[in-house]
Amino acid sequence: MEHVDWIARGLDLLGSLFLLAVGLGVLVIIYMYIVDKTQTTHAIRRNYPVIGRFRYLFERQGEFFRQYFFSQDREEMPFNRAERSWVYRAAKKVDRSLAFGSTRLLETEGSIMFMNTAFPTLESDLATSQPLTIGEGCRHPYTTAKICHISGMSFGALSKPAVLALSNGAAKAGCWMNTGEGGLSDYHLDGGCDVVFQIGTAKYGVRNLDGHLDDEKLAGVAAHHEVKMFEIKLSQGAKPGKGGILPGRKVTEEIARIRGIKVGEDSISPNGHIEFKNVGDILDMIQHVREVTGKPTGVKAVIGDVNWLTDFCEEIMRRGIESAPDFFTVDSADGGTGAAPQPLIDYVGLPLKEGLPILVDTLDEYQLRPRIKVIASGKLIIPSKVAWALAIGADFIASARGNMFALGCIQALHCNKDTCPTGITTHNPKLQAGLDPKNKAERVANYNDNLHHDIELIAHSCGVSSPRELNRKHVRVVMENGLSVQLDKYYAGLNR
Repeated sequence: MEHVDWIARGLDLLGSLFLLAVGLGVLVIIYMYIVDKTQTTHAIRRNYPVIGRFRYLFERQGEFFRQYFFSQDREEMPFNRAERSWVYRAAKKVDRSLAFGSTRLLETEGSIMFMNTAFPTLESDLATSQPLTIGEGCRHPYTTAKICHISGMSFGALSKPAVLALSNGAAKAGCWMNTGEGGLSDYHLDGGCDVVFQIGTAKYGVRNLDGHLDDEKLAGVAAHHEVKMFEIKLSQGAKPGKGGILPGRKVTEEIARIRGIKVGEDSISPNGHIEFKNVGDILDMIQHVREVTGKPTGVKAVIGDVNWLTDFCEEIMRRGIESAPDFFTVDSADGGTGAAPQPLIDYVGLPLKEGLPILVDTLDEYQLRPRIKVIASGKLIIPSKVAWALAIGADFIASARGNMFALGCIQALHCNKDTCPTGITTHNPKLQAGLDPKNKAERVANYNDNLHHDIELIAHSCGVSSPRELNRKHVRVVMENGLSVQLDKYYAGLNR
């Protein structure tokens, strides 16, 4: 009987809790109804109280549902599931083979195809990538055999554990890591990898109070053995004509100290260098940085108006080839960013498929290759796109988002909100706790190693012994009629 009484009391308690929950639910609905009917901001909620709230809920959650349930493998933007899946598998060092057949539509206009040969490169004929030297005339030139590297991502846009993982992963892979425009932190140096210091328009880390270069600070950065090169950023693909944007919520005390700004305030870089009024000013700064640091110095830009590029090359020829930048990083209009205005992301600048050949052909026209090494950047996260860039004429590849996927990025599109669920682009300690720098460093190294391996697979299928031997004759592009044309003929026929 006591057992039965105990069960009865338990059921009564559950019943009471259920009624209480229902009552609270009714009160919440009544409260939301009153709020919705009396507010004047949202017409949908005012006309359809309570129910109208679901529109906003579905709108916020739609991007996540589309990613996992509705989008096909080749549909998503900016990176589809097939591309992300390859990076994830490469980073985890698991099987990257597929079965049955390709899900890629080969007849789509603009698609690229590599031309295999009847005589592919045999194991006995394989050659390792030869080292390339950047800045041969500098006091401290830089030499590397690696093709693929980590593009600019600042400490601030990225979290501490993310930067630590990239630094240590780059050291394991033997590639360089670009600091982005946020200055040099101890975390960039932690792994002992090669570092490219980026000088943005705000010159964080190497500026004086007036926003000009501080030679003492510049020399201090160059004194680090890990810092191999300096990159002067003119523009970035995702936001050409706009400086870096770091929301105030992500400006911690440490980041503010490194950048020389106030805690909690938006970090908005100027949209251009205050010293630059013409191409001669750009060359003046390149030479100045090179003299102060003794290290290779180049520029980064997204190609838009090409007239300045012609003027730039002509000014180099007038001054002498030694005045040229040691490298030119060309970014794509669909490049990545932590935050940028949508009009710039969607409508300004040329994508890499146009910008890269324009740059390479212009440099060739003025016989500035190989004096100026070309670094291609912008959505080059998988082997086929890297091999394409090499065939166009790039010497090196720099990828940011490929390495973010290696860290575990799920393309949540929260980079600017400090709510990144994987801890990569947030300074929330609870979210950062999910990112283990030691584990992710291994994945970054794996990704870069496997990226190089699969680029070599493509090169060997085309009959060359190393990826840098690829050229435009090895690639065809699908035209509007569904038929392909050789890459060199395709670009020769464009009206640029």
